Amino acid sequence: MILRTDCVIFVLCFVCFGDAKIAPDFIHPCNETSRECLVKSTQEAIPEFVKGLPELGVPSLDPFVIEKLAIPLTGLKVTFYQGKVSGFRNCIVDNVISELEKRHFVLDFHCNLTIKGQYDAVGKILLFPINGEGDAKVKLTNLRMKVDINTKYVKDAKGMNHFALRNYKYTFDYGDKMTFDLQNLFKESKELSATVLNFLNENWKTVAEEFGKPIVDYAVDLAIRTIEKFFVAVPYEELINVPIPQN
Repeated sequence: MILRTDCVIFVLCFVCFGDAKIAPDFIHPCNETSRECLVKSTQEAIPEFVKGLPELGVPSLDPFVIEKLAIPLTGLKVTFYQGKVSGFRNCIVDNVISELEKRHFVLDFHCNLTIKGQYDAVGKILLFPINGEGDAKVKLTNLRMKVDINTKYVKDAKGMNHFALRNYKYTFDYGDKMTFDLQNLFKESKELSATVLNFLNENWKTVAEEFGKPIVDYAVDLAIRTIEKFFVAVPYEELINVPIPQN
């Protein structure tokens, strides 16, 4: 879910450091790595950047599609199909820290996100056996994320420098609220479906701890792989007008 947004901001931060030759008009490069400039430039670029850069092999991030994702919960297995995640274009950047010499970046942001698609669910909620399927919608209000990323520099076959990702870690919380709308939880009983759905929403924090993390993990992994494609395509010198640190 989320959760490709963390990495979108990461890409934009790199581009903002200098006069990138292939950067589109909505990228406003920074001449310094101050928080004020990086946050402002990243925030300005997000609405257009998340539409995708097909010429660079960067797909659309708002919306992006979760083709299929199984979420094994305690006593219940939920599978999403053709889920569309939207809302990234309105994310708010809270902080950007850049340490080029240390190959280190930290990103903070928050977003309102919506996932729509189809689902099926088999198992039990409380004492009730579930065998449901139908439309699904999950909304997150003020999902907050902090991403800590370590990079390195590599050369391609032509001797051009590129960014590469070494590793990353992230923390997040579900913000103000997580709302579930799962239609037809009990095929034979609309009343029971409504009762259980109401229970899920009243206890959203507890449900989110199990339900939400697989979606966030999926989104972050997908975003990281997208960034790797971006860095393979675009040389370092076209992204940052600062020499590669030698230390």
